[in-house]
Amino acid sequence: MQPRATNVAGLPPDVQALYDEARRCIQYTSYTSAVLTLRKLLMHVAVEQGAEPNKSFATYVGHLDENHWIPPNGREWVDKLRSYGNEATHEIKVMSEEEAVQLLDFAEMLLKFVYEFPSKLS
Repeated sequence: MQPRATNVAGLPPDVQALYDEARRCIQYTSYTSAVLTLRKLLMHVAVEQGAEPNKSFATYVGHLDENHWIPPNGREWVDKLRSYGNEATHEIKVMSEEEAVQLLDFAEMLLKFVYEFPSKLS
C-alpha cells in the first residue's frame, strides 16, 4: 500500500519524519492521529524557519505568516489546521478521512513552497 501524497524534496529530518508519519496515518486510516501529526508538523516548520522553540501554536502560525512562509490564500488553511487540531486534541471527536486528507494536501503544498522549490535553486 502506497502512502498518500507525494514525496517532497529538501525536507529537514524532523520535518520529513512527521510528514511521513502523517502520510502513514492516513494510509492506515488513523485520521485523528494524522491531524495531530500535521499540526505538530507546522510547528516544526516554524522552528526550522527561525521561530523560537517551545512556544504556542499561535506563535508559530504568526511567525510563518509574518515571515511570508504561508503562501497566498494559505492563511485559511492554516486556520483550518489549527481548528481541526484543536478539535482532535480538546474535544471528543474522531477526525474524518476527508478532514485528514485535506490537511495533508495543504501540508504537501506548504512543504513544497517552503523547502522543495527553494532547494531546486541550489
